[in-house]
Amino acid sequence: MRRALASICLLALGLGGCVGADQDELKAWMSEVRRDMRPQVQPIPAPKKFEPFVYAKADDDDPFNPVKIEAALQKLAARSSTGIKPDLDRRREALEAFPLDTLKMVGTLQKDAVRVALLRADGGIFQAHTGNYVGQNFGVITRITETEVTIKEIVQDASGEWVERISTLQLQENQR
Repeated sequence: MRRALASICLLALGLGGCVGADQDELKAWMSEVRRDMRPQVQPIPAPKKFEPFVYAKADDDDPFNPVKIEAALQKLAARSSTGIKPDLDRRREALEAFPLDTLKMVGTLQKDAVRVALLRADGGIFQAHTGNYVGQNFGVITRITETEVTIKEIVQDASGEWVERISTLQLQENQR
């Protein structure tokens, strides 16, 4: 046991001596590399001078005057003669979470005189009756046939008024 321990100690001392000899050469090489290398640092550009904007129309009419805003809102309310607006207080249905272009009609079911549309959305199949809401534009199903579902949506036009738009979902065949 003593011989094994003594031989391990001699081996460690021998290897320690080998390392010291190579370090002088390594230190000399590192000094030479440091002397030749100079890092290149790009100078930071000077900041741009801030020039404040002077509003020269201070004497003109204030566009944010509450009296003017109220008058404009009354004019818009008077102009809105269609009376169409979505019911924002009703509870949302499951198919209203999906945009209309992601819904696919995959079939129909009929029992007695009631026809039900089968709509695929997000990997699941949903049953939809006439009067159910679908899509994100307050769409309501108005008619279900064997080949299509007709939907009446309520959307805002460019002037901000609510208008009705008719959309259809066609039966998607060979969807596997």
